[in-house]
Amino acid sequence: MARILSSSVLGWLRCFEAAARHCNFTQAADELCVTQGAVSQQVKHLEQWLGRPLFLRTPRALVLTPEGERLRFVLRESFEAIEGTLSQLRRHGESGPVSLSCSPSFAMRWLTPRMGDFFRDHPDIGLRVYGEFHALDRTRMVRDGIEAAVRFDPGAYSDVHARLFLDEWLLPVASPSFVAAHPEIRTPADLRGVHLLHDVSPWDGAGEFEEWRAWLAQAGVTVPDLEQGQRFNLSQLAVGAALAGQGIAMGRTALVLEDLAAGRLVDLFGLALPSDAAYYFVSAHGQSPQVAKIEAWLVAEGARFQAERAAWLGNKRAPRAVGRRRARG
Repeated sequence: MARILSSSVLGWLRCFEAAARHCNFTQAADELCVTQGAVSQQVKHLEQWLGRPLFLRTPRALVLTPEGERLRFVLRESFEAIEGTLSQLRRHGESGPVSLSCSPSFAMRWLTPRMGDFFRDHPDIGLRVYGEFHALDRTRMVRDGIEAAVRFDPGAYSDVHARLFLDEWLLPVASPSFVAAHPEIRTPADLRGVHLLHDVSPWDGAGEFEEWRAWLAQAGVTVPDLEQGQRFNLSQLAVGAALAGQGIAMGRTALVLEDLAAGRLVDLFGLALPSDAAYYFVSAHGQSPQVAKIEAWLVAEGARFQAERAAWLGNKRAPRAVGRRRARG
């Protein structure tokens, strides 16, 4: 008896699943590292073999037919189950280093200085940190072999384990030399766009001026020329420019508290406001014992830092709404 799932059919299905997930042949081709024409042709072969269309090809997008939607659902569940099992089998019995994908600025300023403590407490666990901030879901984590990650974002996770281990507060910061050179800046209402330093990518999908807009809105202040300031693609770069006296950065407490305590940066207005984003530990379901220990350590370190921050900030923080976030898993 001939097998239905021949190598050709499996290839067609893989192309269809990617195209169905993106509703776009070009994006599917980029993911599969083939040409757009190759994906289109493979899907057409599948449709001819089935004797029915799977997509409605409109000028603007691909639209799944009812049959295509049914097949997409089955393939998604099947491929995720296969990839998850393969991933578990590859790691079975191995005790190699755990790769942690981490938001770059957080990795440089908060995580790396604490890793010595982690290695002392867990000498049996290897940990390799990679600076990345692209959005994550279960499909991407399994496909890219990402065992664990730390992300700074609003926490909209649905199909992975995501635990909030550290919230964040925002406050404008500048160097003592900048403050001395600009005595006219006394209140938030005195801010001008030309003085501001922006992290234009605080998280994947955020707007260019997301953090400054959020802080200003909560402070009840409008800066009409907000977009005039310098722009950077990492918070740490904006903070570095502030340290060099080039302007005012929106500081995340996890990244600037040490510089504030040492006097290298100045809290301009004594007003820390809650961020819509926080730090999440993210892993696919079925994490290994090593990954579970990394999560537990981050939760403990996050609690320790929050206590230190509370003592330093005192009454500078505005009240945070209770119950805004909770861990998802």
